[in-house]
Amino acid sequence: MENNKKTKKKFSMPSSFTVLFLIIVFIAILTWIIPAGVYDMDDAGNILSGTYHTVDSQPQGIWDIFISPIKGMLGTETTPGAIEISLFILILGGFLGVVTKTGALDAGIASIVKNYKGKEKKLIPILMLLFAIGGTTYGMAEETMAFYPLIIPVMIGVGFDTIVAVAIVLVGSQIGVLASTVNPFATGVASQALSISPGEGIIWRLIFFVAMYAVSTLYVYRYAMKVEKDPSSSLVAYQREENIAYFKIPEDQEEMNKRQRNVMILFALSFLIMIMSLIPWTALSENWTFFESLNAFLLGIPFIGTLLGERMIPLGDWYFQEITMLFFLMAVLIGLFYRMPEGEIVDSFMDGARDLLSVALVVALARGIQVVMNDGLITATILNWGEKGLSGLSPIIFSILTYIFYIPMSFLIPSTSGLAAATMGIMGPLGNFSGVPEHLVITAYQAASGFINLITPTSGVVMGALAIARIDVTVWWKFMFKLMVIIFVISCIILGIAAAVS
Repeated sequence: MENNKKTKKKFSMPSSFTVLFLIIVFIAILTWIIPAGVYDMDDAGNILSGTYHTVDSQPQGIWDIFISPIKGMLGTETTPGAIEISLFILILGGFLGVVTKTGALDAGIASIVKNYKGKEKKLIPILMLLFAIGGTTYGMAEETMAFYPLIIPVMIGVGFDTIVAVAIVLVGSQIGVLASTVNPFATGVASQALSISPGEGIIWRLIFFVAMYAVSTLYVYRYAMKVEKDPSSSLVAYQREENIAYFKIPEDQEEMNKRQRNVMILFALSFLIMIMSLIPWTALSENWTFFESLNAFLLGIPFIGTLLGERMIPLGDWYFQEITMLFFLMAVLIGLFYRMPEGEIVDSFMDGARDLLSVALVVALARGIQVVMNDGLITATILNWGEKGLSGLSPIIFSILTYIFYIPMSFLIPSTSGLAAATMGIMGPLGNFSGVPEHLVITAYQAASGFINLITPTSGVVMGALAIARIDVTVWWKFMFKLMVIIFVISCIILGIAAAVS
């Protein structure tokens, strides 16, 4: 009898690909309903407010739906292609694959843990800072999974609990993602969608980073001290004895060798150069011409200038082609410095690129939404509605509402890259109508995306971490509730101040 009973299938959240494709279909349907319209443009291609007028309808059909991701990758006259950012994502994946193959990241964390044996309290701010830097520079997420088995036993062994261990890694890394200063998967994709430099608005993102790191570290540290003083106050106190037996501290922790130290130096240097290259130095101050002068000096040296390349661009003027080249170069250098065989370098690079292939493709799929909207000539109509609806809003209110808008959107589309590519074409120009610079719209989007990434059950990173630590998701939500409220309030305050002074 039991075999004949039908079992109900559990609901599972559809993938980002499915959600984005359904949005494309929905937008295509809207092109049959929403009136078509256009704005007049200035010589620079910027929308002129108040110039909207209707035109003949251009409804999108089945052909347009299925070809839109292809056009989204290659680009059209009205929609920039995703090929540049998608290629960058693949090259970055290859770079991370080579670094991961060396074991330098794992050994580095293990070395820090070992060196701070007996001083584990100090590990909380140090490790959270390291993970936050990983999150803010290259969107560290899935890469954190390797660290939970190492850090959980240490935290339990010194009198803390599994929640402290998970918070160090998960909160640390995702707070970094929340404040993505130069994270290519958030800041990079969003900036490319709006055709602005990823360096624009970096000062406000740095303020976000400092504020969120300080608040989250203090929150985790206070909880850890509370548990150390009174183990019964732990939210997983009922599992304490079981966890002590289950998570045994590994006795043989990997030492970082000299070659791995060299890898870490090159790894850090790669992101330092990227950051320096994306900051528009001359735009910040006419007197900051050091990199332009250095570039001119090097190119002026006989033979050296030709050897370097006469078309070499100074730091501060780099964009996706240049930083893609940077990570390709550094992947090769790291492989050579680590003395990896040529075949192993190539295999590691390809494995890393393969890991991020879905991210590269989801950007193109998301860009297909813009293609359907632009080809269907409804983008201007929606912008016109937004212009009228937001005309009375101050920049402060608009920036906060943008942040709130992106919170449920981040739950619906967990991919930061996909969300940016899908929405920035509308939200950026809407911000301009309210006097909010595009870079601040990007900051609001990534702050909301990072906010959700701390708790969403649709994230494999969150659920994977909790599964490793044997923590129920409702317990995690209970621990995170106050911190989430604090983060929300501080985010609104920073965005409001930024909008007021921009």
